[in-house]
Amino acid sequence: MTTGTQITWDDTVLPFQLDRSDIRGRVARLDGVLGEVLRQHNYPPQIEALVAEATLLTALIGQTVKLRWKLSLQVRGKGAARLIATDYYGPTDDGQPARIRAYASYDADRLDEEADPFSQIGEGYMAVMLDQGPDMVPYQGFTPISGRSLSDCAQTYFAQSEQLPTRFAVTFGKSQTPGQPPRWRAGGVMLQHMPQVGGAIAAEFGTGEGGLLSHVDILAGDEAENWTRANVLLDTVEAIELIGPSLSPTDLLVRLFHEELPRVFDPTPVRFGCSCSSEKVRSTMSIYSQKDIQSMTTTSGLVTADCQFCGAHYEFDPKTLGFEAESSRNA
Repeated sequence: MTTGTQITWDDTVLPFQLDRSDIRGRVARLDGVLGEVLRQHNYPPQIEALVAEATLLTALIGQTVKLRWKLSLQVRGKGAARLIATDYYGPTDDGQPARIRAYASYDADRLDEEADPFSQIGEGYMAVMLDQGPDMVPYQGFTPISGRSLSDCAQTYFAQSEQLPTRFAVTFGKSQTPGQPPRWRAGGVMLQHMPQVGGAIAAEFGTGEGGLLSHVDILAGDEAENWTRANVLLDTVEAIELIGPSLSPTDLLVRLFHEELPRVFDPTPVRFGCSCSSEKVRSTMSIYSQKDIQSMTTTSGLVTADCQFCGAHYEFDPKTLGFEAESSRNA
């Protein structure tokens, strides 16, 4: 049976602030949107888990940024999981949903069925990219793969690249209600200390893996005490509290942080959405000559392209592609 709470809070991100300290946060619940993301591909379980965690992290991180357009998360590794890529498109208008999409590239022959999903990445890096539109310079930040999960990598990214203490508590997996098929659900809480004005990093050396900065290395004094207290409370959260369905995010915040005076703001709904289109494919092909285009033409006389995110299939007359065709149209 689906509860009213589940209907209300599934596929949403709820912003909040702890008024007792300079800490903001997000609570996310993903259900249908996560199913749509994973339904586009037939991933093995280890890859599904990595995509699920990356999608949840992207929803939490994307909602913290006042986006004009898109935030992307990419995980590139030398292991069996070569690439996990996600995009979060901010709402175009107040009250509109954010859109999210994701996909993975992997080497099936190298997957270790006995190993945990995170170890399938191996050596590599996580990248966070912010695209604020065609007239803005894109931002990119990187951090090496470290810790025991993608959440650990994201925490290291914010500490190392942004000097913002950040914590994630997440859970994800398949759940089943009586009479219903199994479905993916994910839930998480993100805590982030407000940016310090002219603040200095408290620790001389990072305590993270390989000397990287950790969220505990940045603050000192009362701010460090407030941050530690909020983290101790976050550590008490249980997986069933994160994914519900009987406990709403607002009740969860009261249960975890009632002494910290949590204050919530308007939630943002999240939906699956892809930005691919035939015109974007044409634009991508505009850098090629007709000779190049001919080498891409199939035996049926068409140039085809498939979207890695949503699986959309496009077919084109090769004579209409390339910079020479573009020049003739504009002449």
